[in-house]
Amino acid sequence: MDCYTANWNPLGEEAFYRRFELYTMEWSLKEDLRDCLVAAAPYGGPIALMKNNVRKEKSPSTRPLLEIYSASGLLLASIPWKSGQLVQLGWTASEDLLCIQDDGTVLIYNLFCEFKRHFSMGNEVLQNHVLEAKVFHTEYGTGVAILTGAHRFSLATNIDDLKLRRMPEVPGLQKPPSCWAVLSQDRVTIVLLAVGQELYLLDNTSCSVVTPPGMSPSAGAYLHMAVSFNYRCLALFTDTGYIWMGLATLKEKFCEFTSSVRSPPKQMVWCLRPRSRQRAVVVAWDRQLMVVGNSTECIQYKRLTIEVLLDRLVLRRLYPLAIRICEYLRLSEIQGVSRILAHWACYKVQQKDKSDEEVAHAINQKLGDTPGISYSEIAARAYDCGRTELAIKLLEYEPRSGEQVPLLLKMKRSKLALGKAIESGDTDLVYTVVLHLKNELNRGTFFMTLQNQPVALSLYRQFCKHQERETLKDLYNQDDNHQELGNFHVHSSYSEKRIEGRVGALQNALDEYYKAKNEFAAKATEDQIKLLRLQRHLQEDFDKPYLDLSLHDTVSNLILDGHHKRAEQLYREFKIPDKRYWWLKISALANRGDWEELEKFSKSKKSPIGYLPFVEISVKHHNRYEAKKYAPRVTPEQRVKAFVLVGDLDQAADAAIEHKNETEMNFVLSKCTASTDAAVAEKLNRARAQLLKK
Repeated sequence: MDCYTANWNPLGEEAFYRRFELYTMEWSLKEDLRDCLVAAAPYGGPIALMKNNVRKEKSPSTRPLLEIYSASGLLLASIPWKSGQLVQLGWTASEDLLCIQDDGTVLIYNLFCEFKRHFSMGNEVLQNHVLEAKVFHTEYGTGVAILTGAHRFSLATNIDDLKLRRMPEVPGLQKPPSCWAVLSQDRVTIVLLAVGQELYLLDNTSCSVVTPPGMSPSAGAYLHMAVSFNYRCLALFTDTGYIWMGLATLKEKFCEFTSSVRSPPKQMVWCLRPRSRQRAVVVAWDRQLMVVGNSTECIQYKRLTIEVLLDRLVLRRLYPLAIRICEYLRLSEIQGVSRILAHWACYKVQQKDKSDEEVAHAINQKLGDTPGISYSEIAARAYDCGRTELAIKLLEYEPRSGEQVPLLLKMKRSKLALGKAIESGDTDLVYTVVLHLKNELNRGTFFMTLQNQPVALSLYRQFCKHQERETLKDLYNQDDNHQELGNFHVHSSYSEKRIEGRVGALQNALDEYYKAKNEFAAKATEDQIKLLRLQRHLQEDFDKPYLDLSLHDTVSNLILDGHHKRAEQLYREFKIPDKRYWWLKISALANRGDWEELEKFSKSKKSPIGYLPFVEISVKHHNRYEAKKYAPRVTPEQRVKAFVLVGDLDQAADAAIEHKNETEMNFVLSKCTASTDAAVAEKLNRARAQLLKK
C-alpha cells in the first residue's frame, strides 16, 4: 500500500496532491532559474531567459545572454545582450518579446531574437530610472507599466499606438509600495498599489484610498497581490497570513482564509480547479504550496482561437503543418491558406542563398493569384531585407497600381512609379508621384522627365496654375509656348500693385503674342497698356481713381465728371464704335442730370442710335419734360412707343391712325383710362371700325 501513496502530499486536511513529469524539458540550464530574468508567454508559448543579468563586467564572455526556448525547453534562438540593464521581460499577445531597461527603453524582439523596434517610456522615466515594470494585456492590446525611482507610475496602454500616461501621485509615498498590479475596468486601465495597511487606486486623474469589502480589521499590512488572467478577480495576502479573494472591482468578496505562513509568497496565481471549474488561488513558498478557494460560481475563460493557433505556428515557421490544419478545418483561403502563404513568402525573401529571379519565380509559382495575397507586402519585406531588385520583380505580380506605386517611391524608383501611376488612370496617384519627383530631382531633370510623359506634364501644369505659377512660366519657356507665356504675363499683371510693374508684365505679354503671331491678342494687350498709361495721367490730373476701370467705365466717369474733351479723346484714340459711344454718353449725361448738354449733344449730328434712346433715358430718370423734346424726332415706326412713354396718348393715337396699324391702335387703347382719355379712345375706336370695313 505504501508504494501507491508514497508520492502523494497532503493539501489541507482532506486533500492530497502529487507531482509527476509530463515531459522532460530539453534545456540543460546551468543557472538556477531564480538567478535569471524569466518570462513565459501564455497558452504554452515560448519562454525567455536572461542569464548573467546582474553581472556588471564588460567583457564579451560575461555579457548577459538572452535565450528563447519553446515551452518544452527547445532552444529557438539566443543572442548576447549588448544593450542596457534589463529590469523586466514580457510577451505581447502576438508573441513578441518586450525587454524593459532601467532607462525606460523598451526593445522588441520576435521569438527568434530578431530585433524589430524600440520605444521610450518618456523623459521622466529616463531621469528617475525604472524600479519595477509589468507587462499587461487589455482589450486595447499589450501595455507596459513602470514604477520609477521617484515612486511615480507611468504606463502605455497599447505599445502599437503609444500614448504615455503619468499616473497621479500617491500622497506621502517615500518608498516603493509593498506590492502593486495593473487592472482594467470599464475600458480604463488603472493601478492598484499597497502601502502598509492602505490600498490606493490610481486612475487617469485621481488617487483614492479603497477598502475591499469584508476585509478583516486585523488583516495587517499587504505583502502580495494577484490578478486573474482576465483581470476580473483579485487576491490579496497580508503579513498575518490573511488571504482575501474577490472581484477586482473591489465590490464583492468571494472568500477569505488565514494561513499559518506569514512570510511573503514567492508566487500567487489564479487558476480553475479541473473538475469543479471553481476559481482558486495557488500560493507558493519555497517548501510549501497552498490552494485557496471555495467559490461556487464558474467562469468560462477564453480559449485560443484557431486564428491565434495558426499565427503561433506561422511564427514558429511551421508552414506545412499550419496549411494542413487549414485544409482539415476547411477554412476559407483568405482566412487560412492565403494568410499562411503570405507569411511563408515574407520569410522566403530573407533567404540570401538564392538569386532574385529564383525567389520571385518560386513565390509566384506557389502563390499565383491566390485570393487575399498582397505581393506589395511581400515586396516591402524584400526591400526591408535589402533586396531591392527582388522587390521590383515581386511588384510585377501585384495587380493593383495603388499598391505598387508607394513602395516604388520608397525604393527611389520614381520613374518606374510614374509609369505605373499613369497606366492606372488614377490622377491622384499620378499627382502623388509627380510631386515626389519634383522634390527628388533637380529642376532640369524633373522637366525632362515630364516631357516624356504627356499625361503627367498636363496634370502638373494644372497643378502649377493654382499652386506654383512661376514654375508654370518655366514649363512654357522650355516648350517655347509663346501663346501660353503671353497669357501667363497677362495674368501676372493683375498681381502687380505698381503701375510700372503692371505695364511691364503686359509689355512682356505683348512680345510673346507677337512671337505667337496672335495679332488679336497683341492688339488687345497694346490697347490695355495705352489705357493704363492714360488712366494714370487722368488720376494725376483729376485726383480721382481711374486705374483698373474698363475703357467704357473710364469714358462714362469722365463724362460724369464733366470732362467731355478727355472723353472725346479716348473715343477717338481707341476707336470706340459710334453707337457704343453715343449710348455711353447719353447714359452718363442723364445720370449727371445735365439735360442741357444732352440736348446739345443730340443736335451735334445725326444720332447713330436714333432718338428713342433719348426718350427712354429721360423717362428712366423721371424727366418727361425733356423726353417730350425728342419724341417728335423719333422715326415713324417708333413714334407711337415714344409718345406713349412721354404720356401724350393723343399724339400716339394720331400716329397709330396715320400708320393704319391695328396693333399700334390696340397698344394705345390699352394705356387709356375711361375718366381722362375717353376722347382718345373714341377716336381710336372709330379709326379701327373704318379700318375693319375696308
